[in-house]
Amino acid sequence: MVQKIDTVIIGGGQAGLATSYHLRRQGRPHIVLEQTGQPAPAWQHGRWDSFTLVTPNLSLRLPGAEYCGDQPYGFMARDQLVALFRHYVERFQLPLRYNTKVEAVECRADGDGFEVRCDSAHFEAENVVVATGLFQQPRYPTCSSRLPARITQLHSGLYRNPATLAAGAVLVVGSSQSGCQIAEELRRHGRPVYLCVGAAGRAPRRYRGKDCSEWLDLLGLSERTVDMLASPRLKFAANPHIAGKDDGKSLNLHQFARDGITLVGRLLDVRNGIAQLAPDLHQNLELADRFESAFVQQIDHYVAQHKLDVPPENLPQLDEGYRQPQTTELDLEKLGITTVIWATGYRYDFSLVKPPVFDRDGYPVQRRGVTAQPGLYFVGLPWLHNQKSGLLSGVGDDAAFIATAIAARATGCSTGRGHVVASYSTSD
Repeated sequence: MVQKIDTVIIGGGQAGLATSYHLRRQGRPHIVLEQTGQPAPAWQHGRWDSFTLVTPNLSLRLPGAEYCGDQPYGFMARDQLVALFRHYVERFQLPLRYNTKVEAVECRADGDGFEVRCDSAHFEAENVVVATGLFQQPRYPTCSSRLPARITQLHSGLYRNPATLAAGAVLVVGSSQSGCQIAEELRRHGRPVYLCVGAAGRAPRRYRGKDCSEWLDLLGLSERTVDMLASPRLKFAANPHIAGKDDGKSLNLHQFARDGITLVGRLLDVRNGIAQLAPDLHQNLELADRFESAFVQQIDHYVAQHKLDVPPENLPQLDEGYRQPQTTELDLEKLGITTVIWATGYRYDFSLVKPPVFDRDGYPVQRRGVTAQPGLYFVGLPWLHNQKSGLLSGVGDDAAFIATAIAARATGCSTGRGHVVASYSTSD
């Protein structure tokens, strides 16, 4: 039986919940379709056991549930966050329908609204909000198929804790947030760790009395819009390595080298049990050093310009990573490597959405989530509008914008903010 409803939200993660919150406040009939049996499942099933937020609790700004506890500079643990989302749904009585997988979103034959076909239901809706995020499919390099069969390999989203891995050394591929945090945890548990270092930056956890996320806000960096980037493709760049574990601290690859983690360059291929590496370790370390240096210089300039009464600070100047050789091969068996963890990110997949609103890379063409197809919206993507669009600190703002656009469409009014330039492209 076809069910008719004003708005369908696809995805019950933070973006879908925030949008539902605003639509509920409007009194607009809607439903949130979530393919699993719980809200925001990625926070539980896509994170390891000891995971914490990498931004302080004060950055948690879900609409109607902004953080107001007594640990603003703490870092909420995974299970606490999962419980928060569950309570959020109950508190605001958000209309989630669980265990419902959307298979296709199509324009209706009469051109009025959409058909939303699911594995167990069929909806007709005036509006559809796609809130499935950007991380649908774990990314594995093609060389993963050439690893020896004796080696266990898993994506970072499937890693849980050191005890679940086979005894032996571990190769972690990727040095953004997840890769560095997992590598450090494994080292703490006495595992020999090899880390393939890529082109990710580094940011200090705190500097001159403030968390780096506070400085991002003060410097206006969190409000940068995607059109301010040197290239739209930079919205896919790796995040700088940073952590919230142990009440927050800075991660530094040079400290990793000092602590006994073996740093190597990017993984190029695997042949006959030999990992072939790029000789770019020192180059990538230099990139991380420059990234941090540029960031703190911006902070120092801001402090001087605004005459802030904050103490000066000199960050540790470490260089142990440069002392590690630029090796181009790792003999996996000889080194006792029994596990490879791919901290290599995710691929996005919007193939369930059939209207032609995508660029040549399959990314939605939109302005702050509003597409050229009337009634079709996206929310919750990194850099959808600005730097914090995909974060708990900013997703509520974009959700409010989309809810306003839906209300304006219902009344036939134009807010002027939802205008879409059809030729707009997110790719070079």
